[in-house]
This record gives sequence, C-alpha cells and structure tokens, in this order.
Amino acid sequence: MNRHSYLRAYMAGVLLPSWFMLAVLSVAASGILPDALERAVIFPMAVVPNVWGAWNVLYIASAPRRVSIGVFGAMLPLLLVPAGLLLAHALDIRFYKTSHALALLPIGMAVYYVVWKHVVAFFNRIVGLGDAYQRRP
Repeated sequence: MNRHSYLRAYMAGVLLPSWFMLAVLSVAASGILPDALERAVIFPMAVVPNVWGAWNVLYIASAPRRVSIGVFGAMLPLLLVPAGLLLAHALDIRFYKTSHALALLPIGMAVYYVVWKHVVAFFNRIVGLGDAYQRRP
C-alpha cells in the first residue's frame, strides 16, 4: 500500500485538529466567547488543521528521519505561535501579551510532543504508513 502516501499522511495529520476545531466552533457558536475571541478563532479553524496535515507530509517526505515524530511535532508551535501573534496584532486583539505567549511556548511544545508522538503516530499507522514515523536504519 505505497500509493498516495502523502495524501494519507495529510489526512492523518488533519484529523485531530479538525476534531478539536469542531469542538471550538461549537463553543464559539453558542455565544459564550467574547467577540474579539470569536474573530480570532475563525482564521485558525481554516489554517491550523491544514498546517498539521502539511507538517505530517513534510515529516513523512523527509528521507532520513533522524528526529522522532514527537520532536518534529513539538517544533510546530515555533511556527504557529508567531503566526498567532501576527494574527492577533492584525485583528487588533489584545487579550494576551506577546510575553505571555512566549512564556507558554515550552508548555505548548511539550503538549505537541505528546500529541504527535502518540496520536498522530497512531493515525499514521491507521492509514497504512506503518512504522514510517520511526527512524529508519
């Protein structure tokens, strides 16, 4: 089953953040969130799952995988946090400060490590990528 491995990797990467964003959308639609936060949620709902899918494709496409999938996934917040800060600045949303976001970055990286190591790797196995997430000799 070597056909369309990048498509399968994309689908495996998109699945978890899509489920999570669906839950966030349900909360946002209920009117519980402040208006500024609702504006901030819409753009990431479209972008974040696609970035996760592309990040998983990039991991699968990298020929000599010298880094575990957990470490590779933990690097993703290094792109997402600055992008979120730029989005907040562009939308003039001021419910958090840059210093707070940067202080929480290591926690986010730790969470991403665990999620990628266990959940995304599991989804990769489910879609037939087997042990592609592990190092090759």
